[in-house]
Amino acid sequence: MIFVTLHRLVIQGNWLYNGTKVEQKKPEIDTKEIIAKYRPIVSFRVKKSIGAQTPDWEDVVNEIMVNVLEKLKKGEFRGDSSIGTFIYTITSRRIIDHIRQKSKVLRHAPEPDPYLSPQEHIENKERAEWIAKAIEKLKPKYKEVLYLYYYQELSREEVAKRLNITSRRVSERVNYAQKLLKKVMKQ
Repeated sequence: MIFVTLHRLVIQGNWLYNGTKVEQKKPEIDTKEIIAKYRPIVSFRVKKSIGAQTPDWEDVVNEIMVNVLEKLKKGEFRGDSSIGTFIYTITSRRIIDHIRQKSKVLRHAPEPDPYLSPQEHIENKERAEWIAKAIEKLKPKYKEVLYLYYYQELSREEVAKRLNITSRRVSERVNYAQKLLKKVMKQ
């Protein structure tokens, strides 16, 4: 906005006297007043953007207010806009950063296992029964190794100690039992 009066020109807060630019003094900023006035507004905006149920919304608000105060102390607020616009911009950018940070964490999180359909559940149950019947047809030494290794989830060394055989022999029996099961299941 430009006003011209008696050799004085005002352009967006800067005063020009006879062609010389003289800076207008910036008003003193009361930090307590800014916090009292804008913290509820910032809190509302953050809760609306990231959700009030999100446990860290208060941390985001605190970070924004600290950031605003630091920028004001450093003199980064030039006065080209209102203090509300300045705080709104900082708030918007911090919310975007927070959402990006959370989405990065979610991208690297493992995806939950999908729920099985009733048909898949029945098929898995039938398959388990079929495998159990196939295991029953094996010799006792193979059944025992499979039971200890797969159902008791013992290591090969622990199975070897329990059966008084070497861990190599355990590996051989597990592998041979698997081959026998595959052969029985193909029939």
